Amino acid sequence: MKHICSYRSPLGDITLEADERELTGLWFEGQKYYPDYSEKEFDEKETRALRLAKEWLDIYFSGKKPDIYVPMRFSGTAFRNEVWEILLSIPYGKTVTYGQIADMLSEKRGTKRVSARAVGGAVGHNRISIIVPCHRVIGSDGSLTGYAGGTERKRELLKLEGVLL
Repeated sequence: MKHICSYRSPLGDITLEADERELTGLWFEGQKYYPDYSEKEFDEKETRALRLAKEWLDIYFSGKKPDIYVPMRFSGTAFRNEVWEILLSIPYGKTVTYGQIADMLSEKRGTKRVSARAVGGAVGHNRISIIVPCHRVIGSDGSLTGYAGGTERKRELLKLEGVLL
């Protein structure tokens, strides 16, 4: 059974999703790839993971680096899960490029090359926005390319973290 709840952020309403133990989704309402809950079985019970995620967001939106562990479960392909793990390693207030993530994957896998475009697709389908910081990934020229929650939100999240654009 999936459980959902809402969170009112300064950048718009957020929907949080969890199973009994782990956070499985965090989306700005109406963003690209927003799940359709009309056909799925869910309830609005607030689990421990959802409470922790809300607490994490409270700290984050107050302008501080959250120090709370939120249990999470990724549900994607092996490639997407690898990319999302790398996203978790991007420090608060720092950015990396899609190409840098592709290089990290190439090195980890021992392969000659991983496509930055494929990395971009995986980043764009991140189901746990903000906590898994896909907003910290930028274009090779420093541009704020692609963010499922919208470029303006990406700019505001980076500004909140003190990133100079």
